[in-house]
Amino acid sequence: MKGRRILLGLGGGIAAYKVCEVISSLAKSGAEVRAILTDAAQEFITPLSVATLCRHPAYTDQDFWQPTHARPLHIELGEWAELLVLAPLTANTLGKLAHGLADNLLTNTVLASTCPILLAPAMNTDMWEQRTVQANWQQVLGNPRCHGVGPGAGILACDRVGMGRMAEPPEILVAIESLLQTGGRRDLAGQRVLISGASTREYLDPVRFLGNPSTGKMGVALAQAAYYRGAAVTLVHGPMEASLRSLLPPVQTVPVTTGEEMYAAMLAHQPEADWIVMSAAVADVKPARYVAEKLPKRSLPDQLELAPVPDILMTLGDRRLPRQTLVGFAAQTGDILPPARDKLQRKKLDAIAANPVDQADSGFGTSTNQAIFLDRHGRQQAIAPCSKLSMAHQLYDFVLTIDTSNGAGGLADLGQPDWPESFKGQ
Repeated sequence: MKGRRILLGLGGGIAAYKVCEVISSLAKSGAEVRAILTDAAQEFITPLSVATLCRHPAYTDQDFWQPTHARPLHIELGEWAELLVLAPLTANTLGKLAHGLADNLLTNTVLASTCPILLAPAMNTDMWEQRTVQANWQQVLGNPRCHGVGPGAGILACDRVGMGRMAEPPEILVAIESLLQTGGRRDLAGQRVLISGASTREYLDPVRFLGNPSTGKMGVALAQAAYYRGAAVTLVHGPMEASLRSLLPPVQTVPVTTGEEMYAAMLAHQPEADWIVMSAAVADVKPARYVAEKLPKRSLPDQLELAPVPDILMTLGDRRLPRQTLVGFAAQTGDILPPARDKLQRKKLDAIAANPVDQADSGFGTSTNQAIFLDRHGRQQAIAPCSKLSMAHQLYDFVLTIDTSNGAGGLADLGQPDWPESFKGQ
């Protein structure tokens, strides 16, 4: 996010206070942030508060009408921004956007810009559900520049419970990072992406299980990235914290617990998928015998008999359709490349992400990751430590460049990768 140029437009609604968290997070990440407040927005939050968080003066209509800039202010701001974020987006501003109207600094800047626009509506439920408002919303989203986040359902400032609540700051930040990563491209539009995420649990009795530390953050990031690239997404996931699930955009979710349940769910959804991305950390083995009641400590076996869990990725590779793209993950320690190459070939994958779980801030439970991407033609690309959302986007970028016109070759060599320091000597 460092150095990225983001322009926020605040409308008149109580949800404007939540935008302060968005601005603060962006500024702390190193982004350059500017803000425009409508006259109505200033009834809820002051330009001084916003300017303090932006580390830059906030703009209002008073600035618009002052001849203090070498060039018209709306032109300068429209050309400066890499991304416009309108939050909260009111019914009034939405109506102006739908009909190309411009009577203040914010709407003039929208018309003077060419960058992607992220819209975060916020209003009373009855207002949101009005036919005219819904028609305006659909018309605006028909513009390839415009992307929506929310609204969600919940208790509103009017004490009504229903749709119209502005998306929470973490959701808006995910959408911002995604649109900056892609430039607003919807290069997965019309594609159905099936993703697995999190870990599985193989129970010995009702309270003890074999498992691993995977939290599902990478799977969620893959779902977020695919959604903002235009895909229809299904996420099959193991146990996952509610706070992480709340960050998911509108995608289909299929919760499971065991490896066999994930096996059944992935195979059930495979036929309609165009892409399958297997990031879940699925157990390899399970206790051979399940006991329906908690075993007393004295009854625990000295040696635990194990049975295999179905190999989901191998089965998906065997059953894949010609049109399907199949991507796997290989969580490894030590020299991560040989086992990843072996897995890529044995399981008939198009690409694999080998990530070192023995490196700091990588792998299970972290918010960041690093990897080496490999494809079936022998290409490889090193990914330096970054957010898991960034890695998800880079993985899609990598796979989208795979030549599918023939079974081998046909790809330009990426050259010697610029290895992150943690991979030196591997």
